[in-house]
This record gives sequence, C-alpha cells and structure tokens, in this order.
Amino acid sequence: MTKKAAFYTLGCKVNFCDTESLQALFAQAGYDISSFNDDADIYVINTCTVTHQSDHKSRKAIRQTRRRAPHAVIVVTGCYAQRYPEELQKMKEINLVVGTTERQNLPEIAGKLLFDDRQELVKRYNTEENSFDALPLPATGKRTRGFLKIQDGCNEGCTYCIVPSVRGPIRSLSPPEVINRAENLISSGCREIVLTGIHLGLYGQDLLNCSLASLLGELNTLPGLIRLRLSSLEPTDITSELVEQVTSANTICPHLHIPLQSGDGEILKKMKRLYAPVEYLYLAKWLKQQIPDLSLSSDVIVGFPGETAKHHARSMALVRDIGFSSLHVFKYSPRPGTAASTFPGQVNGEVKNERSKEMIALGREMSEQYRKGFIGSIQPLLVEKVDEYSYVEGFTPHYLRVRAAIRDKGDRYRGAEIKVKLRSIRHELMMAIPLDES
Repeated sequence: MTKKAAFYTLGCKVNFCDTESLQALFAQAGYDISSFNDDADIYVINTCTVTHQSDHKSRKAIRQTRRRAPHAVIVVTGCYAQRYPEELQKMKEINLVVGTTERQNLPEIAGKLLFDDRQELVKRYNTEENSFDALPLPATGKRTRGFLKIQDGCNEGCTYCIVPSVRGPIRSLSPPEVINRAENLISSGCREIVLTGIHLGLYGQDLLNCSLASLLGELNTLPGLIRLRLSSLEPTDITSELVEQVTSANTICPHLHIPLQSGDGEILKKMKRLYAPVEYLYLAKWLKQQIPDLSLSSDVIVGFPGETAKHHARSMALVRDIGFSSLHVFKYSPRPGTAASTFPGQVNGEVKNERSKEMIALGREMSEQYRKGFIGSIQPLLVEKVDEYSYVEGFTPHYLRVRAAIRDKGDRYRGAEIKVKLRSIRHELMMAIPLDES
C-alpha cells in the first residue's frame, strides 16, 4: 500500500521553495503527497526561527499534528531544527529532527521510522562549507509560477539575525544547473519563475566569473518564459549592471524587494547594516527614475534595542518619504546567540506593539496610494487561478494581485497572460475586466 506524506511550511520563500523540493523528493520515492489536513503516514514540518514567535508557531504545529495523528511519523526540519536540535529532541511528539542540509535521503530515513526509534540528523555548518544542497525541482503540475532557489547562506553579521548560523555561508548553484532547472520548470508549465536565495544579490560570489546580473541575461533568453521575478535584494547589492538587466530584459518584472530594516542611522549602525538612511533614500529615488512605476517593497524592524521614540519617528518619516508599494513590519525579537540579544535598552513589548501598529498603518496607506495610481490603466495579467464563479486571479508584473470577471469557466485562461483594465480596489485585490470583454 502506498504511503502518504504531508507537508507544512513556516517562514520565508526559501523555506517554501525547500518544501516544494522535499515534496518532489518524497514523490520520487513513491509516496503520495497529501494535504496537511488529511491523514498521512509521515508529516514533514519545515520550521522557521527568525523570531521567537516563529519558534512558538513551529512548536504549536508539531503538537497539533501529534494530537490528530498519534501514530504517524513527524519529521521536523528547517531553520529551527538546525539551530535548536537538542530543544526539539526533548519534544516527545517528534520522531526525526533534520537540519537544513543533507535531506536527499529523507524519504528513506523517515520511512524506516515507521518501524524504528526516533533520530536526529543535523550537520553543523562551518566556514569551509561550500556545497549547494541541490534538492530536486518541485513538481509544479498546473502551477503558473515556480520558485527556483539558486543561492543559500549568508556571510553578513547583522546583529539581530540568526540566519547565518542556520543556513551557513554563501553557496550558489552553478549557472548551467540554474538554466537546466529553469528550462525544466518552463517545460512543466511555469510561465513565471521566482529566483530565491538567502542573500540572492551575492549570487555567484563563490563562483568564477559569475554574477546575478549575468545570470539574468542568460535566463531572459529562455523560450517560453514570460516573467522572471527576484525575491529579495540587499541595498548594498544593487549594481548598475543589475538595474540595466531589469530595465532592458523583456521578462524581468519591475518589482524589487529591498529590506530597509530601519530608517534611523544610529539604529542601522547597531544592526550592522552597511548603509545610511540617506543612501537608501537616494537608491530608492534612483531606482524609481530608472524603472517606470517600480513596485518597491521592503522590510522594517521596530523596537530594536535602544530604539527611542525619536528613532522610531525618523524611521517613519523615511519610510513615508520613500513611498513603498508594500511594507512588511516585524517587531524585534531577541535571538539567543545573536549580538543584539545582549544589547542594553531592550524595548518594552507594549511599546513594540504600538510602533508596529503605526508602521503597519503607514504601509497600508502607501500600498493603497500605489495601487490607486494604476486604476484605469491596462496591464498584463498572468492568470494563476480560475474559480467556479467565472473569475480569474493572478499578478501583474508590478506584483499587483488582480481579480477579473470572465464570460466562461474555461481552463483556457490558466497560465495565459491577458490584458485587463484595472477598475477599483477591493481590500488586497484590484478588480479588473479583461480588455477583450470590456
């Protein structure tokens, strides 16, 4: 009888990309892939540890899974597993703890645990680690958009961040292998590929004569690829060559996610971020000049140790001045093992909550203002979903989520790029009509 495996993911796009690859790995080993809410023999929980809240959500998911599946094998992997394997081993609900590497044999090991005792498989990273953990490509099926992890690890020393210790140093997938995987995604039906990585902008730094800009030039020529999207870039990694690729290549989306983290210079220095607020401001204004209607999104941390009301006000002012298309706001969470966890001036939780609410409200205001600028315009919509009520949904190149009414329920729209006229905003969606049905 065929065994079933189910998967649950917390955290970033890299984690989601890893989960899709793990699903493909189990499928290749003969497992049926089930929904996480359905019965399965093996449950794989891909964890995150970027904040203490992430740890809490991971533990909650583990306990809930065990309660409803008392006899299943529970495998815990990802960043939380890599950082705190001993802590997780104390949880009686878990059968196997796996880190963020050496997961190629996971289906076989997990299968044996249906009969054997619990295990731990966590390899500690070191500075000499240079191999890319190339898991198989995800099975995309009818999906229009596919994620392609081309880089892993980080060499930076941001004082708040635990990622380097759980993802290791920078490693890049070789350009020929990137091209091969991209071609496979396209042949399986993907029309948009999202390039992901922990420090994506430094792709190729560990290889010879290779950079993200040069890779984009190669990917742009692939037949059948409609769109190429970048997941996240550090401000210090934006080069003129990279921007030239974004502006000249016909596939690269005019959407960049560039973390700011704070709009105050003193706080940025404490974070060990390698830029000043004015440098980020100039970068943002230059990018908007170079890339028409650029969708510029960002991350901001509030309540970093030592952050005063004045620091927060400066951060709010800079964010407003830049005018992001969307904003992800995080309350600072001390991570044991990071420098910032020992800094004096830890901010009270209630103060963090208030500052978070203010920054989130500003982000929503800017997002609505950005989307309003597209009302009445005609945009290409790459259809990802066709529902039973004669609507299609998808994204524009500027990463605007759009819903449009169609006259039939035919699947001919799925994976197609159609022209739509944007008419209004409804919550997080923009409502539109297809141009040929207006």
